[in-house]
Amino acid sequence: MRILVTGGAGFIGSNLIRLLLSQPDTQVANLDKLTYAGNLESLLDIQQSNNYRFFHADITDSSRLNEIFDLFQPHAVMHLAAESHVDRSIDNAGAFIQTNIQGTFQLLETSLRYWKSLSHQAQKAFRFLHVSTDEVFGDLDGTKAKFNEDTAYAPSSPYSASKAAADHLVRSWHRTYGLPVLISNCSNNYGPYQFPEKLIPHMFLSAIQGKKLPIYGDGLQIRDWLHVEDHVRALWTVLRQGHIGETYLIGGNAEKTNLSVVQTICTLLDQLRPLPTGNSYAQQISFVEDRPGHDRRYAVDTTKISKQLLWQPVYSFESGLQQTLNWYLSNQQWWQNILSGNYQIERQGLAENK
Repeated sequence: MRILVTGGAGFIGSNLIRLLLSQPDTQVANLDKLTYAGNLESLLDIQQSNNYRFFHADITDSSRLNEIFDLFQPHAVMHLAAESHVDRSIDNAGAFIQTNIQGTFQLLETSLRYWKSLSHQAQKAFRFLHVSTDEVFGDLDGTKAKFNEDTAYAPSSPYSASKAAADHLVRSWHRTYGLPVLISNCSNNYGPYQFPEKLIPHMFLSAIQGKKLPIYGDGLQIRDWLHVEDHVRALWTVLRQGHIGETYLIGGNAEKTNLSVVQTICTLLDQLRPLPTGNSYAQQISFVEDRPGHDRRYAVDTTKISKQLLWQPVYSFESGLQQTLNWYLSNQQWWQNILSGNYQIERQGLAENK
């Protein structure tokens, strides 16, 4: 099976590629623009695999996409390439519109052209899996409800609005043209290889560097936390077993306030890397002005994927967080290269060599 992964040098994408290459008779092509969040050092352990190829490309470049499809001839596309940081979308929405909407449109157009060129049997086997977010559904503040596959879209930020638009495009390419698509919407991911600006790695790195741990507002915003290894297992399951045209919500069944997440990080670091002063890392917690349009609560109902596809998360939040912090402590060179900016120089060399 030949699988084209877009955004494979990113956090979720690199974990997904590692899982795919562990499957028998699977070939993977990684298509990545290598923006600030793309890091080929996250894939060093598989760079030389005979079943892996890297294409340095932008999903908005239709001619390059056509060239890659014709060369690799994928049996499936797993579309993860996206601008994904809410704060960055508030500061500069244009990049999110370009990549998440225009890029998804170009990828759909190329996939449709390619799919139409296949034999009838190959068309039946082809899949286009679009990986999205629970943020497209907006805010659950003041309710006990959870998002499900029938929840109406109500995005709050430029990021979530751009992802909502992409979801609608994917769904319409199935309804209008028959492209065999699948959509997944996941909750907050965490785990190894996550870019340091995200909450958990940012708090971990700030803590061990003796910096303040800034929490937006009162810190009582609630998120459902999903370990990335559970997420990529779910994506692989959806690709193979999901029903064409269907959406699947993927969550970790672990609702936590942002404040409790940071407090748990501090408690674990007190055990894993105690401060010489004997103080707790929790003393570094501070509160800062909340960001505009900050949703208070997300929660994901995983009943559909659990019952239909028999997927369940393996990690509890506590076991997953401990595994994650241990990984960051054991892989300091990886994140030090990001903090110093050296990864941007080194990734260019890796891209050229590949």
